[in-house]
Amino acid sequence: MFKLINRIKLKIFVSTLLALAVGAILVVGGCGTTTGGTENPLEEDEGAITLSYAFFAPASSFPAVQMDKWAEEVEKRTGGMVLVETYPGGTLLDADGMYDGVLAGVADIGLGSPSYDPGRFPLLSGVSLPLGFNNATEASLVLYDLLEEFRPQELETFKVLTAFTNEPGYIQSVRPVESLEDLQGMELRAAGTGVQVLRTLGAAPVGMPMPEVPETVQTGVIEGTMTSREVLLDFALAELLGYVVDYPMGVVTFVAVMERDKWEALPTEVQDIMEELGREMASFTGEYHDIENVAKAMDWAKEEHALQVISLDDDERARWDILLEPMTDEWIEEMEEKGLSGEHFLEELHRLKERHGEKVE
Repeated sequence: MFKLINRIKLKIFVSTLLALAVGAILVVGGCGTTTGGTENPLEEDEGAITLSYAFFAPASSFPAVQMDKWAEEVEKRTGGMVLVETYPGGTLLDADGMYDGVLAGVADIGLGSPSYDPGRFPLLSGVSLPLGFNNATEASLVLYDLLEEFRPQELETFKVLTAFTNEPGYIQSVRPVESLEDLQGMELRAAGTGVQVLRTLGAAPVGMPMPEVPETVQTGVIEGTMTSREVLLDFALAELLGYVVDYPMGVVTFVAVMERDKWEALPTEVQDIMEELGREMASFTGEYHDIENVAKAMDWAKEEHALQVISLDDDERARWDILLEPMTDEWIEEMEEKGLSGEHFLEELHRLKERHGEKVE
């Protein structure tokens, strides 16, 4: 925690002029007026509001594509009254410091991953359990609706702008995994709830940032990863990992936030536009990830690197299911100890999953 605070203080010092400028512009922007009967509800050149938007992964990653799309839509729909400067790749805030950095004013908006810090976001960690999500579109809409309904206390100091997930994680490895016996002791990179999933199945999860995976696979430190499959192309991992197990596990959640007081300082017209973008971006990002990201990565990996997809037989799949089932009951008990209704949360999750699953078949 001490290192995190020092890192945030350093970034605040580096970005002082930017933060002061944004604050001053927000005051001016708050005086914007509406124009009745025009395509855009806000006038241009009345004092633009400039907002900084930080993310920890590279600009080529699908969450960063969402950042650019959101920024583009905000600028277009406000008629240029709001300008968004994006900072992907940890250039302004890293994964560990994202939410605290937004609270400290280092960035106006931050896109972080609650899955990476289940202790801080206990209720949201339930979304990352191995619950059988079919794809990112389904899971993203479920996550967004759950946030709207439950409004977790750990996010009360923020305004949630949008939320989405990746597709479920899959084991991607240097050698074939066709049974639990093959998986025993296998060192695989994992994050968040995925660490417990792999440990429960008998693997040896290793925590590390995703950009470090190619090198650690090459040097034999790890034998693969458990994550969504776009990394086969985005990180060229298909050149190193020749096997994918067709057994979907948990998703990773992403939530974009703005500090509450800064949100309240925005003109009402701007708030309304950002509100209407929340669900749109959850749907857009899920669909982009499923179709443009994962599907293309899988086609490329099969065609260019002869990727093999391993299907577990029914008996083997049942063995994996049985091992993972207690994770849900344990999570519910943990939430009850924290005074949270984990059982009700999962009931709503499954109800929403059924509803949204029908839409994206």
